Amino acid sequence: MQAKKKQGFLSFFFEKDNLFPIISAIAAGLYPLLFYYTNNYKLINSWGHFGYFISLFILLPILVFFIANKVSEITFFRRLRSFKLPFLNFFFFFFFLNIALYAGFSWLRTFMVFVIASLLTFLFWKHFKKIIAFQFILAVIGIFTLTPVIIKQLNYSKEWMIQPDGIETAVFKKKPNIYFIQPDGYVNFSEMKKGNYNIENTAFETFLTDNNFKNYPNFRSNYGATLPTNSSLFMMKHHYYNNGSDFTETIDARTVIVSDNSVLRILKNNGYRTFLLTEQPYFLTNKPKLGYDFCNFSTEEISFVTTGLGNPRDVIKPFEDYLETYSEGPNFFFVEIFNPGHIINREAKSKGIAGEREHYIESLKEADKKLTELTKTILNKDPEALIIIMADHGGFVGMKSVEDSYTKSTDPDLVNSIFSSILAIHWPNGEAPKFDNKLKTSVNLFRILTSYLSENDLYLANLQPDESYIIIYYGATQGTYQYLDGEGNVVFKKH
Repeated sequence: MQAKKKQGFLSFFFEKDNLFPIISAIAAGLYPLLFYYTNNYKLINSWGHFGYFISLFILLPILVFFIANKVSEITFFRRLRSFKLPFLNFFFFFFFLNIALYAGFSWLRTFMVFVIASLLTFLFWKHFKKIIAFQFILAVIGIFTLTPVIIKQLNYSKEWMIQPDGIETAVFKKKPNIYFIQPDGYVNFSEMKKGNYNIENTAFETFLTDNNFKNYPNFRSNYGATLPTNSSLFMMKHHYYNNGSDFTETIDARTVIVSDNSVLRILKNNGYRTFLLTEQPYFLTNKPKLGYDFCNFSTEEISFVTTGLGNPRDVIKPFEDYLETYSEGPNFFFVEIFNPGHIINREAKSKGIAGEREHYIESLKEADKKLTELTKTILNKDPEALIIIMADHGGFVGMKSVEDSYTKSTDPDLVNSIFSSILAIHWPNGEAPKFDNKLKTSVNLFRILTSYLSENDLYLANLQPDESYIIIYYGATQGTYQYLDGEGNVVFKKH
């Protein structure tokens, strides 16, 4: 009897009159779903995201189309019967494409979609079946486009993460509280005074010197974006952009940065509490498991549809609260602030070379203000702290937009504008290790700090090459290139 009921329900659901609305609904959501995954896979590569987007792009339209089809059978709505499915199909199709393109919702864009859907319904309702066929053709193309992205993820090798020695079992002889503060895009003082920057910023440089920070001129990042730099930084290894996987979204970078990495293992093995404070949930968009003990964001509060960038959240107040609550160390703080940042990403929105430089200068002032407040707070509470201020990359000043960096250049000022990064360290008791002259690039920072804290110079035998890499799309064969050699000289060698 129960089997008959089930069969009756399925036959009702897939009757001819009910099946066409379902097909129309799937056609509206399938290509936008595939498009969104193809262009944002590394932002949303979790099962939670998969369930959410299947529900949003496929199941929700099916439900709406099915109900609308039944409602249209009511006498009052019959005159609209021929238009309901075309309108819903056009509306959902373009609404979902809007979400896929902008990774967010806008009432203005939704109203525009409504108008477009209404107009297309009026013009093409008689050709609706052909429209559906075209949408399914787009979906087939979308499958072929998405497949290489998934294959690349499935074939991703983690070999680059394997350490060549036993550094992850290092035992610290000294355990100061460690404060790693990362101002996005803050160029080194040595570069800031010349080249395309030519910015006067002696006030903050003097502030650091007066507070016993040691500045490291000509320090630079190994990669030209936040995720590639930080995944390399915390694994203390080169990944070479996963051999050309992507310029900005290195495979599994967020998981490496916030879930599990060599630096976190070393710290936890030595009894450190770990704190992650960030102004934006950029590291958490794919909702990775948190390997830090504390974070000012929870993955539950992060939207499934987001770029991880928006209005910055204050980190200073929660930072002060953590300092008060966990005054007994050892503690490790990773504090990410998004000033000064870099110039605009897209040339279409650029203010021009001069305009972008001016914007950088204004944002630099905000960065100095935040860094000064954070530093004063730490030194008031913890005068013998190990404080590291290190940027993830440069500010790209001298270009119209970050897009310019994808084109081959041999101009030292432009190349250094990508990689030059501030490094200033407050060493406990003002005693820097004798090997701190090896601090040249970000990939080796924590290996050198581990040698310092464990008082074991043997770990220095496996420092990574101090070379900087970028992905080039234009002006040369697309691929990963070495842009700076170990001495900071501009080179151009395909990896």
